[in-house]
Amino acid sequence: MPQSEVHFETVSKSFKRRKEPALLVLDRVSLHVAPGEFLVLVGASGCGKSTLLRILAGLETFDSGRVILDGQPVHGPGADRAMVFQHYSLYPWLTVKDNIRFSRQLRVVRDQLTSSDVEAASGRSDALLSLMGLSHAASYYPNQLSGGMQQRVAIARALMNRPKLLLMDEPFGALDAQTREVMHDLIRHVHQLEGTTIVFVTHDVEEALYLGDRVVVMAPRPGRIDSVIGVPFGRQREQDLKATVDFLALKRQILHRIRETSGMKTDRDMLDQLSQQGVPL
Repeated sequence: MPQSEVHFETVSKSFKRRKEPALLVLDRVSLHVAPGEFLVLVGASGCGKSTLLRILAGLETFDSGRVILDGQPVHGPGADRAMVFQHYSLYPWLTVKDNIRFSRQLRVVRDQLTSSDVEAASGRSDALLSLMGLSHAASYYPNQLSGGMQQRVAIARALMNRPKLLLMDEPFGALDAQTREVMHDLIRHVHQLEGTTIVFVTHDVEEALYLGDRVVVMAPRPGRIDSVIGVPFGRQREQDLKATVDFLALKRQILHRIRETSGMKTDRDMLDQLSQQGVPL
């Protein structure tokens, strides 16, 4: 399977504001994502991790620098990339199988399809249904599915056209803890089978360490790269890993960096800051 390579080269981004100076949200960010890598972005709220992901998706412009995908500059969305959001965004009038196959029904795609392409697409959707454990639910509608099942459909839809790059913006944030663990193992299994390069955004450090080959810690105000941490646990991982001494030590290290860069060294510091700002607790 083809895999994407990404280069961010001193990328800066600001948001214009009506009566105030522009807000700088990314400041000269440089980052390399290797082909087939599972890279995770973490950081405090406001560090620009989701903005960086949207820039890579072609959904946001940027002020300066370059974003290079497989040797070509990114100027907008492309079929070589797919994005999965926290909210599933499924079409309620389509069945599970039709949601997964939706991209193949778009006119811009359909007009270029041969009969063999259509047959291959049907086989691909059946394979994704099986991979996601959704074969029994192929004819269901989104309102008949649990949150975890809906997110499986969204991931399958994103994978339908065999993207070289999968972008995931806190896709499991709305799920309960047990379902989230199941989804962690599922997405790692998908990554090993499909070989797609993945860039994943999360607030959850434990999730980042369990999923990623590397974890990028971003600092806020303005958003920038603080540190890049290699995850030394290999790609064959089980949930028990999260209770090991090495895993917990690395988790503490990343949490320390997030608190340091956000100006909140402890949870008590965070509460004190919120109190000083007049935020009701």
